Amino acid sequence: MLNKQKSLICCYVLALALASCGSAGPRTTSQNTAANIQSTGDNMAESDQNRLFLKNLPRGFSQPKNDPERLLLKEYGAVYVARGGVTPPNKIVFKDEADVSAFQAGLSKSTENIGGTSIDLQSPAMTALRQARAEAQKNGLTIGPRGSDSARRGYKHTVELWASRVNPGFVHWVGLGKVTQAEANRIKTLSPFEQVPEILTLEKSNIFFATDFSKSIIYSVAPPGTSQHLSMLALDVKEFENARVRAILAGHGWYQTVTSDLPHFTYLGVAESELPGLGLKQVTNSGRDFWVPDI
Repeated sequence: MLNKQKSLICCYVLALALASCGSAGPRTTSQNTAANIQSTGDNMAESDQNRLFLKNLPRGFSQPKNDPERLLLKEYGAVYVARGGVTPPNKIVFKDEADVSAFQAGLSKSTENIGGTSIDLQSPAMTALRQARAEAQKNGLTIGPRGSDSARRGYKHTVELWASRVNPGFVHWVGLGKVTQAEANRIKTLSPFEQVPEILTLEKSNIFFATDFSKSIIYSVAPPGTSQHLSMLALDVKEFENARVRAILAGHGWYQTVTSDLPHFTYLGVAESELPGLGLKQVTNSGRDFWVPDI
């Protein structure tokens, strides 16, 4: 009888131990399976959200390799799904001047002199701009560039703009002791292509390089090799404050796509009703509608 009681007590203790493990201890096989299913479901949902945009990227598009490139794709990526007969870039960052020149050399380009300022765009984009300007003129309005660098830009120009933020930024942060002079010197000796991920990584620690040092440099200038102007599908519009001008441009395939850059318009080459089908979503900033990647 005593042995039987001991056996019953052991069974009871073992049952309590198993129950405890099931509620607070290591997961059972079935629990791990459920967790894996949930994780897979989350990934599938994320994939569904991104699918339209990724599906519409150019053939052979070089996918982002790191967090900085993923950020740049999210911020500037609308241009990669441009239609209307244009050629969008198939990479997030052009490496250097030769890389940009090779891309631009293969494009169909048009030149237009508007109010004494000569601009270059991909031919379909220029055709659409001419049509928008003609419609604006019929309504007593004008549409023109803000300056000589409002449309096509070369790689060197984007490097100069980048340096105009990075160099003062390092003076500021070295002075505050947030970055060592040795680290600043190391990064400044890198090529512009190599500097981009270094600067964006520093900004994860709130060491910002925009003009006022309060936000990311990408809200002040596009990093070298990433500007939509390099693709000859962007135009900084002088009359960007006029809502009627913005509506006319949108009617001809020109949209605002960079929320931090109000004068900036991008030729996407489709009607506004078609933009969601390209994986773009509409967001509002400063009373204006922008179309950005839904990622």
